[in-house]
Amino acid sequence: MEDYAYVLDVLPEGRPDSKRRFRREPIIYGLGIEEFKIFDMQPIPDAVINIGDRCYIGKETEERTQIDHVRARVNYVELTHTAQSELSFVLDEIVKENEVRFVEFFNEAGPISRRYHSLELIPGLGKKTMNLIVANRPYSTFKEMEEKLPNFRSPEKYISQRIENEIKESEQKYRIFVR
Repeated sequence: MEDYAYVLDVLPEGRPDSKRRFRREPIIYGLGIEEFKIFDMQPIPDAVINIGDRCYIGKETEERTQIDHVRARVNYVELTHTAQSELSFVLDEIVKENEVRFVEFFNEAGPISRRYHSLELIPGLGKKTMNLIVANRPYSTFKEMEEKLPNFRSPEKYISQRIENEIKESEQKYRIFVR
């Protein structure tokens, strides 16, 4: 269950391609922080909401200051072009904010099968880099990873790229971060 979401797009007049022309409702597209679900959300009337805002969407209705309720989960293809382009920036922010969680992934990642390791699912990581990551464990920060591993810069970018791939391609066999 998601408690917080980052705003990907704000449509105060609803979608322009909506079937309801005379009574369009405002739409907020957001990305959940824990499970990376994409939501269509109803804003609280007259609430100030901007792209990139972190909003509470949990069960405690009295704590909600920007979002009234979540209407539905949506797929990546249903997002507006703006929301799709904002996704990578929001993912970078989430990964940096939750550094401990993602460094822990590098520390605990194991094999999926006898021939395939879960680190190989990360775009841009080959066998050589994967073996270096495993050999130099444990890590406490992304900065420490960069210091221990030559030619491995910005580990957070690798993670956010994998999350983005999982969001965009719903028919993947293996999922690490997105539910």
